[in-house]
Amino acid sequence: MRNPRRFLRLSCASLLFASSALADNTDRTFAIPQAGVTFLTGDSWQQAGQRFRLYGVQSCLRGTFYTDKAGEHQDCGAVSTAMLAAFVRDLKPVCAPVALIAAGQSQPATVLVICTGEVHGKRLDLGATMITQGFAFAAIDSEGRPVYLHYLIEEGIAQQARKGLWAFADLPHPNNTLLSAKPMP
Repeated sequence: MRNPRRFLRLSCASLLFASSALADNTDRTFAIPQAGVTFLTGDSWQQAGQRFRLYGVQSCLRGTFYTDKAGEHQDCGAVSTAMLAAFVRDLKPVCAPVALIAAGQSQPATVLVICTGEVHGKRLDLGATMITQGFAFAAIDSEGRPVYLHYLIEEGIAQQARKGLWAFADLPHPNNTLLSAKPMP
């Protein structure tokens, strides 16, 4: 790519435009069905041919590994994906679209969503639940800033409590990996 900053500006402009187009449709909430869903990562899935991603959430990356308590290497991305599937099964969340990320010709667009479920009469944010339980992280933007500050605070609490994946000393934090892969200007 010749000019990554120009691409980023165009992508952000596309996202803002798509977001305003979706604003009229935010009352179109939907449930994640218990069947017919393909979990792609620990923060995204596909249903009915449409790709969805939790807004402000970053899962572990597939192909990054940590060492479990038995000394075995585990694929962090696979664990995040399995946990998203488990949380969806248990919370039965309802999602609301907040933005649309346009994609290239070979990939479908992705709908960014915020999902909530109910447990014992309490409404829970699916993204926050995954982060507070230590199976996902606060997403960052291209400058390394949190997309949603509340999630970063929740991540810090999970890290301090050594919840979920934070229990493992060699946890490959996805944001560190993504930032180190970022092309230099």
